[in-house]
Amino acid sequence: MDVRTLPEAERELYQRLRRKYSLYFARETVGRYSTRVLMPADLEQLLGGRDPFSDVKSFPFWARLWESSIVLGTVLADLPVNPGTRLLELGAGSGLSGLAAAQAGYDVVLSDYDEEILDFQRVSAAANGLKTVQSLRFDWLDPPALDRFAVIAGAEILFRQEFVEPLVLICKNYLVPEGAVYLAHDVRRQSLAPFLRAASEHFDIGSRKMTLRRNGRDWDILINRLRFKNSGK
Repeated sequence: MDVRTLPEAERELYQRLRRKYSLYFARETVGRYSTRVLMPADLEQLLGGRDPFSDVKSFPFWARLWESSIVLGTVLADLPVNPGTRLLELGAGSGLSGLAAAQAGYDVVLSDYDEEILDFQRVSAAANGLKTVQSLRFDWLDPPALDRFAVIAGAEILFRQEFVEPLVLICKNYLVPEGAVYLAHDVRRQSLAPFLRAASEHFDIGSRKMTLRRNGRDWDILINRLRFKNSGK
């Protein structure tokens, strides 16, 4: 992509990021959309010499385009949507799923814990010509005050057991009564089952497995849809 075509603010963000990292624009097919995503090219630059196996909590999981994010983006982009329908992507990382949803017509809030991740998202949104995407720092243990959303989504966000209870609370407190939560995880994700058990107290939960063929192999992804009990849907 020719970065000279970016709006001035996002072009400056790109140049600032490029002074720290090697960068590239990935282009992924997500359902019926082709979506550009700004990514770091060298993981070592993000690790800064740290051993990723000594402290998994500090590993930059956001710096990979997860297969589950492609599947989630496909699901979201295929949903019927009215203009102005609000969607929150949790732990958005690269923002691929939410960007595809914005291409389909949602007003999207991409959220993550680090401001620099949000800068990557902002450049990506501009690279796709999207005007309905906002990036927001979101601490799951100290969440911001926001209006509720019609859709909450997340891909590979339950990679630690301690995320289970905070995620249940976020889903309860940020979803409109008739809304839906869509989560996508590799079928092997071990902390998904405890979350579903905890969430089942408040939500009706549906599941389906989708298989994505990518890079010469099949990836089995579990999609979970959560709706409030007695929501009428």
